[in-house]
Amino acid sequence: MSDSSTIVQGATAAVHHEHPPYQRHHFETIGQQNDATNFAMWLFLLTEIMFFGGLFMAYLILRNWYYPAFVAASHQLNIGWGSANTAVLISSSFTMAMGVWCAETRRKSGLVLALVATFLLGLVFLGIKSIEYTEKIEKHHVPGFHYSVKSFVDPASDPDVAEYHDKPLAPDMAQKTELYFFLYFAMTGMHALHMIIGIAILGFLIVRASAGAYTTGHVTFVENFGLYWHFVDIVWIFLFPLLYLISRHQ
Repeated sequence: MSDSSTIVQGATAAVHHEHPPYQRHHFETIGQQNDATNFAMWLFLLTEIMFFGGLFMAYLILRNWYYPAFVAASHQLNIGWGSANTAVLISSSFTMAMGVWCAETRRKSGLVLALVATFLLGLVFLGIKSIEYTEKIEKHHVPGFHYSVKSFVDPASDPDVAEYHDKPLAPDMAQKTELYFFLYFAMTGMHALHMIIGIAILGFLIVRASAGAYTTGHVTFVENFGLYWHFVDIVWIFLFPLLYLISRHQ
C-alpha cells in the first residue's frame, strides 16, 4: 500500500515538475490556462463593443435629429489630421501583428523592435490628437462654458464654415452643434484613453521582452494584448468616417 502511494506521489511530483514556470498552479495544463485567458480577453472585448456601441448609437440618432447642425460641425474637423492618424493606427496594427509573430517564432530582437515601433506610433497618434484638441479650444468648440456658436450663426467669422455654407444656421440649430462636439470629445476622448492604457502596457511588454520573456513559448499575453490593440484601431476606423467624412461636401 505504501509502495502504491509512493508511486502516485512520485508521478504527481514528476508531472508538477514538468509544468512550465508560467503555468498557474490552479490549471492542470498550459492549454487549459490559455483557453481560459483567451476567453476572458474576448469577454472583455465584448463589453468594450457594447460600450462604444452605445456611443455610436447616440451619435447616429442625434445626427438624424439635427442633421444640418452635425454637418456644419463636422466641417470644422481637419481631414488631413484625421487621415494621418488613420494611417498611423493601421501601421501600428501591422507592427503589433509582427510582434505577435516574432513572439510565436521566438525572435527576441524582432519582438522588442516591433513593440517599440508600436509604442512610438501610439505616441504619434496621441500627439496628432492633441493638436486637434488644441485647435478646438482655440475655436471655442469645447462643450460647456467655453463653447461658442458664433461661427455657425455667422459663417463669415470662420472661413472653414463659410467654405461649405452660403447661409448661416438658425441660432437654435447652431446650438445643436454643441451636441456634436460633446460626442466628438466623448468618443475620441475615450478612444484616446484606451490608447494611453495600451501604450502603458506596451512599455511593460517592452521591458519584459527585453529581459527574454514571451519568446520561450509563453505568448498568450502578447497575443491577447494584440487583440486589444487591434480592437482600439478598429474603433478608430469607425470613428474616422462617422466624425470626419459623412456628408463632408454637401
